[in-house]
Amino acid sequence: MPFFIALPLKNLFDIEAFQQFDNLELIAREVVEGFITGLHRSPFHGFSVEFAEHRLYNTGESTKHIDWKLYARTERLFVKQYEEETNLRCQLVVDTSSSMLFPYRRRGKEVLKSKLAFSVYSAAALTYLMRRQRDAIGLSLFDEELNFHSEARLSSVHSDMIYGKLAELIHNGSPEINHGTGAADVLHRLAESMPKRSLVIIFSDMISGSAPDELFQALQHLRYNKHEVILFHVTDHQLEKELGYSNRPHRFVDIETGERINMNPADYRKMYRDAQEKTFTELKLRCGQFNIDLVEADIREDFHDVLWSYLVKRKKLF
Repeated sequence: MPFFIALPLKNLFDIEAFQQFDNLELIAREVVEGFITGLHRSPFHGFSVEFAEHRLYNTGESTKHIDWKLYARTERLFVKQYEEETNLRCQLVVDTSSSMLFPYRRRGKEVLKSKLAFSVYSAAALTYLMRRQRDAIGLSLFDEELNFHSEARLSSVHSDMIYGKLAELIHNGSPEINHGTGAADVLHRLAESMPKRSLVIIFSDMISGSAPDELFQALQHLRYNKHEVILFHVTDHQLEKELGYSNRPHRFVDIETGERINMNPADYRKMYRDAQEKTFTELKLRCGQFNIDLVEADIREDFHDVLWSYLVKRKKLF
């Protein structure tokens, strides 16, 4: 008999509470099941998350997989689609550069609550949800270059590999500091290498060494090659957007370059907020021009927006 551990519901979205569990698939399952339970209790309870796909029967093919019960109701021939008949190809793209380690807190080799940890658990939850819906999943990890890439596949062996690679980012020696981001080059490369009309889901704080125009050109390249894109802009909203530090002198260290600066946040908070708002407004405008779904992902919130955004996008595609 399988042995399962029930995560306390109150800690369902608490990243630091997950650290005691080594099984990333178990955590992903609990997050998704909790999300679905909440979905059924919400005004969106009619939204299908148990995806049962049929397609019209083509004359001459085997009758082995015809759904005769559905034929009795509709008098039309439909074929059940099984796992080898994938519905959607999805590529999870995770930024693993040093800035994703913010706020930089570790326990031994483990990364505690951070933008990277949030992205890992989000990607794991999406992997579990996609498997339930018979979608093929691939994974790409990058910092200054593309460090890992797997094509989208549907098998359970492949999803186990994805859980393993994601878990390594947290438990087995996470990315070191002083690693920058080569997002533009990586996205150009992915745009050319993936099959047409893939759903590309990107987790990044969009802090890149590339010029903004270069990054936007790479995003446009994905759309030009017929890929659908969801960009999760991962931030610690309180600290990164509001500069929510106490009003006393602080030393700030850039964990990608090592550059240091001493300042009192109170002296620069308004100017900083205005600059952040201008940057995000430009990002939002450009994504709107390219028909890219931009979602703010605050690591202090739960994973609802991540899972919901995927379901909404998937519904539009089918």
